[in-house]
Amino acid sequence: MQLTLPEKCCGVCLQHNDSASQERFEISRNELWVLRHHPNPAPRIGWLLLDTSRHVSGPVDFSDLEASQWGLAVQQASRLVQSITGCDRVYAIAFGEGARHLHLHLIPRFGHDPETEAWCVADLYRQIAQKQHPPANPEAIKTFVTKGREVIKTLGESL
Repeated sequence: MQLTLPEKCCGVCLQHNDSASQERFEISRNELWVLRHHPNPAPRIGWLLLDTSRHVSGPVDFSDLEASQWGLAVQQASRLVQSITGCDRVYAIAFGEGARHLHLHLIPRFGHDPETEAWCVADLYRQIAQKQHPPANPEAIKTFVTKGREVIKTLGESL
């Protein structure tokens, strides 16, 4: 399903419409949401992004339908991260400045791994961007995306 691009196209909209990005990173898509793995260089395996399908800056711009379905989509996507990674928790973070298109970061938190603790994930994100820390293995990301698609298909759900 191709989405309509806004006049001034943003990076999230471009990824939603890029077939190579869809093939490599997209786990699920419906009329409201796109669930995808963080593109390369990804900070961690299982670091997902839950985007609005429609170009909106955040919940303040949600339609009534988007507003009523948001919590369920976040819950289902978070459960997917937790079920595949085995993490203890899933952080949900959205800032909206890198791309003014709502994309919620869903980040696996492992109690034994200090790199996934609170603000350390922000430090890790910056270190990856500055090439001071190795990114997640692209083959492991591919495996995660395949597993995510299988899980969603098995559950008969589409975020």
